[in-house]
Amino acid sequence: MTSRLDSLTSWHADWKGLRVAVLGLSMTGFSAADTLTELGAEVLVLSASASEDYERLVPAIGARLVLDPLDEAPPELVAFAPDVVIASPGFSPSHPLVRWTQSAGIALWGDVELAWRVRDKVVRADGTPADWVLITGTNGKTTTTQLTATLLVEGGLRAAPCGNIGVPVLDAVRDPGGFDVLVVELSSHQLWYLGPSDPAGQPVPHSAVCLNLAADHLVWHGSAEAYRAAKALVYRNTRVACVYNKADEATREMVEDADVTEGARAVGFDLGVPGPSDLGVVDGIIADRAFLDDRRNSALELTTIADLEQAGLAAPHIVQNILAAGALARALGTEPAAIRRGLEGFRLDEHRIQVVARHAGVTWVDDSKATNPHAAASSLRAYPSAVWIVGGDLKGVDLSDLVADAGRTASAALVIGTERDDVVAAFARHAPDVRVYEVGTGETEGVMTRVVEIAAGIVTEGGTVLLAPAAASFDQFTGYADRGHRFAEAVRRWIDRGSADDTGGSPSAL
Repeated sequence: MTSRLDSLTSWHADWKGLRVAVLGLSMTGFSAADTLTELGAEVLVLSASASEDYERLVPAIGARLVLDPLDEAPPELVAFAPDVVIASPGFSPSHPLVRWTQSAGIALWGDVELAWRVRDKVVRADGTPADWVLITGTNGKTTTTQLTATLLVEGGLRAAPCGNIGVPVLDAVRDPGGFDVLVVELSSHQLWYLGPSDPAGQPVPHSAVCLNLAADHLVWHGSAEAYRAAKALVYRNTRVACVYNKADEATREMVEDADVTEGARAVGFDLGVPGPSDLGVVDGIIADRAFLDDRRNSALELTTIADLEQAGLAAPHIVQNILAAGALARALGTEPAAIRRGLEGFRLDEHRIQVVARHAGVTWVDDSKATNPHAAASSLRAYPSAVWIVGGDLKGVDLSDLVADAGRTASAALVIGTERDDVVAAFARHAPDVRVYEVGTGETEGVMTRVVEIAAGIVTEGGTVLLAPAAASFDQFTGYADRGHRFAEAVRRWIDRGSADDTGGSPSAL
């Protein structure tokens, strides 16, 4: 069977009759099942649960569905005897079905490997598939992916953001309109599944970037070392530009250690003055010294910090995203003028350092997307001395370093979430001078109402209230977007009441 799998490197290969088990029935799992049935494979989908729509659609596309707790290999999977198993990114290396697959010697793919193998379904005018640009990092992936696609489109290329951003890469590959470039956001989970892939299934990207590296998803990966190793795979086989963060030593080391295509360049970025082959900032100018002939003696202006401020894009970590996206776009030939135009019209998504209200001299900021310490630290640097709303599902990450560093600059901290004890203890150890208020309610409906009431009672005129939780949201909310929406709604309700004194009693710090 290995020889047959090695031959499956094209949409036009013979996939008929291949037995494939698909683990998980989210957008990613369904896109894999839909692709494979279209190719003529026999598909068995296994999931612990399914929405009504997916439960109806799976048999409609010609696949079988088994709903099972999946705490062990169900009899239907064993009897099916798959030739290959394709796992959705939520299935960790320690999941029983992943371990069963590996112990049985069955090929294990992720959706990205499948997409790479069938990337030639729709080709460009010259008969070649779209180029791939790969983007990962602990933070900033989605913003950088959106930025890169925007800049490429402004430069005249047909580009699509896809992958972990919410549009499965298989859907982009099968889009009948076709693209010149797929800008693929990759999570560490998706990258892990590329680790053991055969060369036939390994993407060969035009360019790639790891934006930064900090502890995250340690429970899923099992260790910080495993998480880092997964992230480093983004650079493997890169053909043209390996973009890295000069302020993050780990990303430079990833590039140095990567097995890239001969001729690939290392291109650095940071907020300092750029050297040759870098992008950076000079006297308020975003400058490119990487993609011009005389890069040792001159630079190209892409935009200015003043212009970014007008667009709400001047927070330091957003400028870093812009530098990375600019490097990727320049690697594909986008002109500086197109980059400037693209940035003028670009706006951040909701829940990313989003100002939800300015009232009575107080700025209320929703950065609910800051779901890990690295992201929260960036927010705190952008809004020093803020009243900081922190906490949630910590995903096995210790907040001690964050509290000891960025957290001690906060004027106060409001601790939410089901793991509050660990957060409160971190403040007691590392930032004892910061006033800490524990929001003890476990009721989803009441959490943000009480948070806003307390914050309104302690923030001073000219201050900021910052939701940057440094944690996931699923302990109390349906996701980071739900958490952010509830925060914004609570702020608006408080403003509508018209009284900053209506706080339900004076809060008391721990």
